[in-house]
Amino acid sequence: MIRLVIFDLDDTLYNERDFVYSGFMEVATYLSNKYGISKNILFDDMVNILNSRGRGKIFDQICEKYHLKEKIEYLVELYRYNNPNISLYEDAYKVLEIFKTKYKLGLITDGYKGAQWNKIRALNIEKYMDKIIVTDDYGKDYWKPSVKPFQIMLDYFDVKAKETVYIGDNPNKDFIPCKKSGINSVRIIRSIGDYMGIVVDEKYEADYRIKSLLELEKILEEIQ
Repeated sequence: MIRLVIFDLDDTLYNERDFVYSGFMEVATYLSNKYGISKNILFDDMVNILNSRGRGKIFDQICEKYHLKEKIEYLVELYRYNNPNISLYEDAYKVLEIFKTKYKLGLITDGYKGAQWNKIRALNIEKYMDKIIVTDDYGKDYWKPSVKPFQIMLDYFDVKAKETVYIGDNPNKDFIPCKKSGINSVRIIRSIGDYMGIVVDEKYEADYRIKSLLELEKILEEIQ
C-alpha cells in the first residue's frame, strides 16, 4: 500500500524554462537600467544564446557583445536568486489537490538552496507538502543521486520503501537512489524539458513512465 508520494520540483511540477526566463529578465532589467540598452533586446539575446548554444557563458557573451564591464558572478546571482514568475503545471495543481487528503506528500529538490526556496514559495506549494527537502540545505553530499535525502524522508514518515513512490524527470540522477533503496519510481516525460529525450539503461530508468501527472492515480492503484 502506498502511503508516501515524493515529487521532484524542476520540470516535474512546473516548467523550469519559466524560471530561466524570469532570471534572464532580472539581469536584462539591471543591465538596461545601468547602460540604457533595451531590456527586451537583451532578454531576446539571452534566449537566442540559450536556444543556439545551451546554458553556460550566456552572460559572458552578452557582456562581450555590448562591451559591458560587469562581474559575471554578480549577474549569475541576480539570475539565480530572482523572485521568479512561475506557476504549477495544471496537472500538478490538480494532482496535489487530490493527493493531499489521500497520501503523505514530500518534495526532494536539488539546486542552490536560495534559488530553490524562492521557487517553492513562488509556487505556493508548502501548503501541499508534509516534508520538503532542499538537498543543498544539507550539503552537496545530499544532492541526487544520493540516497540520503530519500532515507531522511522514509525515516521522517516512518514508512517503508515499498510504501513510497517518487516522481521525477531526470533519469541521470532521479531514479538511481530509488533503485538502490527499493522505492517505486515514475518518470514524467513532458512535451518540453531538458531530459525528455534522454535514454538510459533500464537499470537506471524509472519503473513507470507517464506523460501527465494525471496518470499517477492509475499507477498507484496498480502498485497497491
